[in-house]
Amino acid sequence: MGELPAAAVDEAERLTRLARAATDEAEREAYREERASVLADHGFTARIREEGSDAVLVCYPDEWLDDGTVRTDRIEDTDRAIERRLSGPGDPDDWRQVAAHNDRVVARVAERHGDVHAANARAFADFMSNHYARRIETATADERCEFREEYFVRNAWPSAEQRSAIEESLPLALDAARSFGSDSGQ
Repeated sequence: MGELPAAAVDEAERLTRLARAATDEAEREAYREERASVLADHGFTARIREEGSDAVLVCYPDEWLDDGTVRTDRIEDTDRAIERRLSGPGDPDDWRQVAAHNDRVVARVAERHGDVHAANARAFADFMSNHYARRIETATADERCEFREEYFVRNAWPSAEQRSAIEESLPLALDAARSFGSDSGQ
């Protein structure tokens, strides 16, 4: 069918990150189905390749498949496959854009849930922006654990109220971050 447009790759990556960050299996499946639909519109499919502790989204043409298996004899040009790293640090060149997004998330948490949750969201935003150069909603379960158990207690200087609210604050921040994808004009 042709090449996969950059916007479709970006959307597939966004949906994959949301699926990986979701805690509910039905939500994960909904994101995966939406990703499949986006890619199918262009004759592509996706899989996740695990490389040690890293994960990579691989989008490749459907014509390479036979009963769900990639047939190497059908691959004429490997450059048609697109790969996006899903774990580990993001692109440091995108830091300003990532930090601005994460700042908007903090503001939304403050507006909807108050100062304590906003302070926790601010710490999480700083962690994701500065340590991973990625948006809050892309945080994996391991990265959320690293934040709670290492960064938050050592670097955020949380008040007792913040410490008691952190388990509630993180889902609020993730929900606020995901809501930007459903807002028009965001």
